[in-house]
Amino acid sequence: LNDNPSHYKITLSGTVKSPKINFDPPFLMLMPVPLDVKTETTINIIPQDYLRQSQIQVELPELKLEDGDRIYPFSVQFPEGQNIVLSSDGTNKELICHISFRSSRPVSFLGSMFFIDEEEN
Repeated sequence: LNDNPSHYKITLSGTVKSPKINFDPPFLMLMPVPLDVKTETTINIIPQDYLRQSQIQVELPELKLEDGDRIYPFSVQFPEGQNIVLSSDGTNKELICHISFRSSRPVSFLGSMFFIDEEEN
């Protein structure tokens, strides 16, 4: 600073935003159906505050039946892909997710599906 011994103090402040996703609807109830008939619905995944591209993975629940057998009656599809993309205006594009259920055995279930990004959020 041109040999001037004055001291300058700079103060910086900011806010850290953690990436998160919301769901529309926020919870899901699939209607009862006859055995081996598929029921399905669509949800919107709404990413917020992602600053770079990430990909969503889904952990589907395993159901344990009364006889000890384990089944995976849920499936998911992302018809437009499962990448979270940052658009030119700084927002993240919503993702469409089809969730379906089919079982050849009688079962009911109350639990969670986990949607996880690449950083395991």
